[in-house]
Amino acid sequence: MRVDLHVHTQESDGLLSVEEVVNLAHDKNVQTLAITDHESTEGVAKAEILAKGLNINIIPGVELLTNYQGHEVHLLGYFKDVNHPLLQARLREIRKQRTALAYDMVECLKNDGLSLRWQDVEREVYSEGAVSKGHIMRAIYHQESSHSQPNWREIAQYFRPGGVAYLPYQKHAFEDAVDLIFACGGLPVVAHPGLLFDPKIIFSLLAYRPIGLEVYYGYWERQNTLIPYYAEIADKFAILATGGSDYHGPFGQIQLGQMDVPIEGVLKLQTYLTL
Repeated sequence: MRVDLHVHTQESDGLLSVEEVVNLAHDKNVQTLAITDHESTEGVAKAEILAKGLNINIIPGVELLTNYQGHEVHLLGYFKDVNHPLLQARLREIRKQRTALAYDMVECLKNDGLSLRWQDVEREVYSEGAVSKGHIMRAIYHQESSHSQPNWREIAQYFRPGGVAYLPYQKHAFEDAVDLIFACGGLPVVAHPGLLFDPKIIFSLLAYRPIGLEVYYGYWERQNTLIPYYAEIADKFAILATGGSDYHGPFGQIQLGQMDVPIEGVLKLQTYLTL
């Protein structure tokens, strides 16, 4: 059985609509799919309706950008039901804050000499979700593609620590995000730990409360080293291990359903959400 517990749609910064993602999952024989858009759950209900006739089990999810000791930590939340009023109110608030931060990122890029307008970024947004660095990266990509062959890694460097547009989102503490997910009946899972600014903080993150760890992830580099390493950490310090493609569209290095996610963690997650 193919599983993908980390997938984005046009409801945040993915390229494909919810319908296209669900149909692609069916084509790829993915039978358990989690829609985990950034700070938005708008795609979940659509996916659940579409998946009914395709024998696909949808796990409702969301991905939250959080702050821990001044650094970004991405946190996945999985739920039985995402319609909790506390969750939805906080998501609306964060979307506004992240859009304002994205505007500041564009200003940083412009001040550094990049010819980029806010309108160029807005054209990359397909929904009412937050404008994010993913939309800015696509705007730069499309702008550069008209002149030369753009390099995704070079574009990504603008937004990484030390980059001219690196503005970490500081308004949602990791601990608060974990508490929010639990308060709304969900289970928090630390996303792609191999991308953490300081890999050593994973032990502090997992020590805060009993949570999960995303282990099976298609890192740009060192996948064969990082997955076994984090699998061992999850076995010792997390309550379960998950995985997914972090699919944003066909341009990505890892395609939907491509990661080999062991069924054990999936069953543990489904059991937790039904308790």
